[in-house]
Amino acid sequence: MSRRTVPAARPAGASIAELTIAEVGARGDGVGLYDDAKVFVPLTVAGDRVRVRLDESKGDGLRGKLLELLQPGPGRRPDAPPCGHFGVCGGCTLQHMDDDTYAAWKVGTVRTALDRVGLGDVVLEPLSRTPPGARRRARFAALRRGRRVWLGFNERASHRLVDLATCPILTPRLEALLPPLRAALADALPDGGACDAVAADLEGGIDLLLVGPKRLDRAAREGLVRLAEAAGIARLSWQPDDRATAEPVAHRAPVVVRFAGIPVTPPSGAFLQASPQGEAALVAAVESAIDPAHGSGVGPTGKLADLFAGLGTFALPLARGGRSVLAVEGDAPALAALGKAAAGLRLATERRDLFGNPLTAKELARFDAVVFDPPRAGAAAQAVALAGSRVPLVVAVSCNPATFARDARTLVDGGYALRRVHPVDQFLWSAHVELVGVFER
Repeated sequence: MSRRTVPAARPAGASIAELTIAEVGARGDGVGLYDDAKVFVPLTVAGDRVRVRLDESKGDGLRGKLLELLQPGPGRRPDAPPCGHFGVCGGCTLQHMDDDTYAAWKVGTVRTALDRVGLGDVVLEPLSRTPPGARRRARFAALRRGRRVWLGFNERASHRLVDLATCPILTPRLEALLPPLRAALADALPDGGACDAVAADLEGGIDLLLVGPKRLDRAAREGLVRLAEAAGIARLSWQPDDRATAEPVAHRAPVVVRFAGIPVTPPSGAFLQASPQGEAALVAAVESAIDPAHGSGVGPTGKLADLFAGLGTFALPLARGGRSVLAVEGDAPALAALGKAAAGLRLATERRDLFGNPLTAKELARFDAVVFDPPRAGAAAQAVALAGSRVPLVVAVSCNPATFARDARTLVDGGYALRRVHPVDQFLWSAHVELVGVFER
């Protein structure tokens, strides 16, 4: 017989409540208690005394909408948040915190996730920070109604769009793209039409991929070519949906991203680390773990595997010193771009679905170290295979402390020791935190 979780009921006869926020949860919402029920209240900090409206159930508690801040907690910033859209836009959730509280909360989310699996005593390195104005890649949503186009991010917990005027997390070139892109989409989109715009600020200029509309007529294409010329877009591509192949619309200049100085031409819309600073912190943590001066590092003749390798964020720096690297990735265009860039290096590539077909313990036996950097879902199957292997050094890169903790528990149960974790704040003012964990046998 299956078990069902019964959500907390809204207290009878109560729609408005006063409560004190005890902590900020993993998703960035403040958490307080009302009649023994948890209430999750966005835009609050620990110590806030607030008046809230109690809304529908949320997991094991209730949602609360902040109506009035009765008394601020000690971690609330004394001045206004840096973005005028904050509180409505769902992109940032933590601009109301002061800087010290914000940084401590980011580190605390990692510690809490590890505590839940019995690994909370691990050494946590200092938090690497990303400054404002550094986000080089973003996916915007656009919707046309009449002659107006809304362009931006979704509102918090909503499908409604915030029409961005400014955004302090974006690079200046991406922020400057918003007005001309909005104007061009007024012509390219039909009334009621929508699309996503994946924009990356790269060497050579902006790389822009439009996902949707379903069709582009000649007039729309000509308008997008004019947009590319006027807005300094190096490459503009289009695809009708996420499963289709990108089709070039305008290609005015080469676009390049460099890893350890090695140029890579990414496919349109390819995954990149969100900021150069965040990427540099992650790469530095991985390279430090691989350095023979630290624990069971790998010398210049060692053999490494980079799993979920993408465009080569880690594989290329690791191969640059002469090591032999196998880069494994499921995305064919990304792997082809990496393979082309790796000419002259001891770097081989393999296309493989590591979720359904992870490298086995036998296949892993030839490597001195393994680096893996999966999506937010983690790498449960690959972690099981690694736990059964004899690889002396495993370095895990993650954008989700919860799935990292799950996979870390698997590795530790298989005989590894988690030596240290390096948290990286790459998604500024959001509830997301990335990290690098170092495991040794």
